[in-house]
Amino acid sequence: MHYTRLGSSGLKVSRIALGCMSFGDTSRGFNEWALDDEGGEPIFRQAVELGITFWDTANVYGYGTSEEIVGRAITRYSRREDVVLATKVRFPMHDGPGGSGLSRKAIMEQVDASLTRLGTDYVDLYQIHRFDPQVPVEETMEALHDVVKAGKARYLGASAMHAWQFSKLQYTAAAHGWTRFVSMQDQYSLMYREEEREMFGLLADQGVGSIPYSPLAKGRVARPWGGATQRSSNDPVADRSFSDADKPVADAVERVAAARGIPMAQVALAWVLKNPVVSAPIVGATKPHHLPDAAAALDVHLTDDEVAALESAYTVRETTGY
Repeated sequence: MHYTRLGSSGLKVSRIALGCMSFGDTSRGFNEWALDDEGGEPIFRQAVELGITFWDTANVYGYGTSEEIVGRAITRYSRREDVVLATKVRFPMHDGPGGSGLSRKAIMEQVDASLTRLGTDYVDLYQIHRFDPQVPVEETMEALHDVVKAGKARYLGASAMHAWQFSKLQYTAAAHGWTRFVSMQDQYSLMYREEEREMFGLLADQGVGSIPYSPLAKGRVARPWGGATQRSSNDPVADRSFSDADKPVADAVERVAAARGIPMAQVALAWVLKNPVVSAPIVGATKPHHLPDAAAALDVHLTDDEVAALESAYTVRETTGY
């Protein structure tokens, strides 16, 4: 495994992050393909064996049950001090005034609930799960700063928003001497490159590390076009905007992978990893080959011709996921 600093911060993370939306209690209705404690055991063990120490979850994944499973996994298969643990806040957990959003009440209530489920007294990275236009940015950033000062989070991160929104949050924090974000969890893959328009330039300027979700476009660049899985058919947060217009991208990945004799996932992840703004793509694993393929991608160095072939098939699209 390779390791790097998260953006310009001092936080050291593995260059592959374990995405923990793959774990949860399916009876809660969040998804139909999540793994419970027993099903997740081999994945967590693999992560530890491969040196994948950066684990990312959210309060809303499995409606709290992902955090519970991740917390137990840390105790069973690793040590708290060996894991860089990340979670998120914003999406609805209950109907009360502190159940969703980025108000002071919600942030203070939800961080404590997450810590209880995770079985720890702090998280390494506490992320806002999208922008909240209904709450003044000053309220959100001061509350997050107080979470850090209370020792409940070591660093702050954000996810999936317009560049102007992220800039507003960062500069508000800077103007008041509050804690700023060190990471941006945005959608980025060979099939979705819209973050290159504005966000990536802002991240480079601000010294913020990208930790992309869906680096394999929900698996669409990890298998020949037209293939389907249980997750691709039942993902509660799947991006439905992909269409047959994106088939040339998958075809290009397939050709490069075939020429090298390696899985498509390794080629697609190697392309994401080559971007200097990217600190660690987030890989959701449910099958034995997912994490080894991701780790192997770190040693795949694409040629200029291969990069050109992979990128030439891209079709500019509307931004999604905000």
